[in-house]
Amino acid sequence: MLTAFNEIIKNYREHRWEPSELNGGKLCEVVYTICKGWLEGGVYPARAEKPSRFAQKCWELESIYQQVPNSRSARILIPRMMIGLYDVRNNRGVGHAGSEVDPYQMDATVVLYTAKWLVAELVRLLHALTTDEATAVVEGLIQREVAWVWTHDNIRRVLRTGLTWKQLGCIKVLGQFLLMGEDQEHGKCITAEVQPAVQG
Repeated sequence: MLTAFNEIIKNYREHRWEPSELNGGKLCEVVYTICKGWLEGGVYPARAEKPSRFAQKCWELESIYQQVPNSRSARILIPRMMIGLYDVRNNRGVGHAGSEVDPYQMDATVVLYTAKWLVAELVRLLHALTTDEATAVVEGLIQREVAWVWTHDNIRRVLRTGLTWKQLGCIKVLGQFLLMGEDQEHGKCITAEVQPAVQG
């Protein structure tokens, strides 16, 4: 689960929107397996389950395990969040063709924050930590992702403060590489200057 979750965050930070969406599907399969295992009394398979008709299987958790005490989150809340996330991962790509407004970034943002909520909810539900420790983990998971670099056309500005010139140089090189990668997908290659934002 953590591998898929970390890949979502990594791809989002690198502006790799489509891979971020794909990892959202993998995360759903792991979370589904964990929820089902918990509802069955803590019996977890060695590998994540990938059920056919994923949305239907999520809905079925609500009725099949309705007698399990204190299970609303695992039976209802988490599965309903997974249905939306899985739908973005599977079906939105089809609707992207011919669209005037590219939805990849907003879809990747939905995937990112839904994934954060799912993992945080599992920590809240299953943790074996003290309340303070579990609260700190959940708060860390749900923190907002803030881009280090602002981009508009071929202009980039480093927004993160407190960096050395050496660190700014590393971000500049990485920023040029990522921008070139994004533009090559559209048939052109542009390198852009990355400069520190003016501090007011």
